[in-house]
Amino acid sequence: MIFGLSLRTFTYLHVYLSLIAIGAGFIVVYGMIAAKRLPLLTAVFLMMTALTSLTGFLFPFKGITPGIVIGILSLIVLVVAVIARRRSATSGVARGSYVITAILALYFNFFVLIVQSFQKLPSLHALAPTQSELPFKLAQLATLVVFVVLTTMAFKRYRPA
Repeated sequence: MIFGLSLRTFTYLHVYLSLIAIGAGFIVVYGMIAAKRLPLLTAVFLMMTALTSLTGFLFPFKGITPGIVIGILSLIVLVVAVIARRRSATSGVARGSYVITAILALYFNFFVLIVQSFQKLPSLHALAPTQSELPFKLAQLATLVVFVVLTTMAFKRYRPA
């Protein structure tokens, strides 16, 4: 039980928060590339991403795992993103910092989605049971390439008013 919720229910909550964060995050990145500010969606993205990381720490502790490390890194880049977002209207450096850290937080969340998908979905697990197989590596490489391209495009085009 976590906060009075069964582990299964808490897991669903954690996954829903993550999926909301990822969906909002992709829309925010699209907005950056289109040079549009989306303040409400950006707030949802940043808050849901932070809640995803924070709820991840509430699962039963089984030692330091890659998920915990990613959660810590995600929270660090989210703090930088929030600070830089507030300053991005007045500073070019803050604008770049915001774009990079916000998209990096989205990447971390999406990275974990891929890892969890290969662990939990039978069809993907069969392709890469130890996550050292080619399908898993290709999925992660393709994701990294897509995020580098998106970050580069957003960095070049996003100019808040």
